Amino acid sequence: MNTKNPIPVTVSDHEMSEIISLIETRSGIHFDASRARFLNQRVHDYLEEKKLARGLELLRIIRGSNSEYDHFLERLLTQETSFMRYPAVYKALEKKVLPELHGKKFWEDPRALRIWSAGCSSGEEPYSIAITIADTFSFSEAWSIHILATDISRQALDIAERGVYHRRELIGLTQEQLEAYFTPHADGYKVKPKIRQMVSFAPMNLAQAVYMGKFDCIFCMNVLIYFSEERRAALIQRFHDYLEPGGYLFLGHAESVAKTGAKFDPIVVGDSLIYQKPNPAAANSVTTQERV
Repeated sequence: MNTKNPIPVTVSDHEMSEIISLIETRSGIHFDASRARFLNQRVHDYLEEKKLARGLELLRIIRGSNSEYDHFLERLLTQETSFMRYPAVYKALEKKVLPELHGKKFWEDPRALRIWSAGCSSGEEPYSIAITIADTFSFSEAWSIHILATDISRQALDIAERGVYHRRELIGLTQEQLEAYFTPHADGYKVKPKIRQMVSFAPMNLAQAVYMGKFDCIFCMNVLIYFSEERRAALIQRFHDYLEPGGYLFLGHAESVAKTGAKFDPIVVGDSLIYQKPNPAAANSVTTQERV
């Protein structure tokens, strides 16, 4: 059965400009000239799906209904994701960051670890972080581990909350990890409570500043590409403010803290580049020891 819109779809430059302006005003997401072709195709596909002929009709719908706007935005932002999608990043977390935090916090009471997955999509990233922690910490249950996972897409968060994934989405996991942290489910595999209880999900628009306390690590992978240079700089500065001294920021391969003004120390771990917030107390301690 042909479900294509029989009416030719037309979107004028002015209508596209209005769509871009509406998205940026409401979500902070910016589509520049380099993403124009991608946006045009997604908008045309959405119009055909809704059996609309013009961009003006789409504007009327998404301006008049929050649910329609959310659904439209989700279609624009949909991207492929999977568990352990960037192995070098999780290797850096396993080999460098977590052992350092373990040594730093082991004698604290309670032993607490807070991590933020900003732009978590359908949950693969925060669950991958939780699995890496469970693999690295011998007695992770003795720690208070909280991974806050946020995203602008409520549809993606619904999937993440459910915690059920097809086998193809788990291809980045070893057989041992699959058996240790998932149980077979009618629709694939379900995250076990040991991992699920580490993660809490919440809707959040990163363009709106909301203070949530301090974090030991912040992951914001392939999200900054959707923002203007000015908003990227502001968000990186917020990440800096939210991190504990000595905390770590993980960004996508094409993203950087350069030109933002935020003070981070870049650290290369294997094939991954991560950013650490300077810790003046630790630096002073080293200096004092050297003098002694």
